[in-house]
Amino acid sequence: MSMEMLRIGSGHDRHRLGAERPLLIGGVTIPHSTGLIGHSDADVLLHALTDAILGALAEGDIGEWFPDTDAENKDRDSAEMLRTVLTKARRGKFRIVNIDCTIFAQRPKLSPYKTAIRESVAALVGLPVDRVGVKAKTGEHVGPIGREEAIDAEVAVLLEVTE
Repeated sequence: MSMEMLRIGSGHDRHRLGAERPLLIGGVTIPHSTGLIGHSDADVLLHALTDAILGALAEGDIGEWFPDTDAENKDRDSAEMLRTVLTKARRGKFRIVNIDCTIFAQRPKLSPYKTAIRESVAALVGLPVDRVGVKAKTGEHVGPIGREEAIDAEVAVLLEVTE
């Protein structure tokens, strides 16, 4: 396969934690005393994934596609935003080869939820589970992650041309 047939993208997102919302990561609701705050449903992992796909397509970022100044995006389902970007990729004759995700959270401990998150992301993008990696890291009690002020996610995605 020639390198012109492959595209890699990376995405990053961060949301503050607060008591007003449920904690939603990768389409999975995780029991916790705080949730992620944002204009949409604030799913930090799906936002990073959406940005990674947009990056691989050289199509801007999630803020350009779904601005927080647009009332239509208030409380919007992040899975819906992801599906919109996936449609753009498929129309451009791209398909996802694999996804690698890292979630940064001091608490809650995410190990018990990694399989569910992995399965959710795989189902959302139509990949076998063995093509989606999910890792969880703490902030080692340093910075906004370590102080439990925020949760971050980073995603790398590999796309290939289908035709």
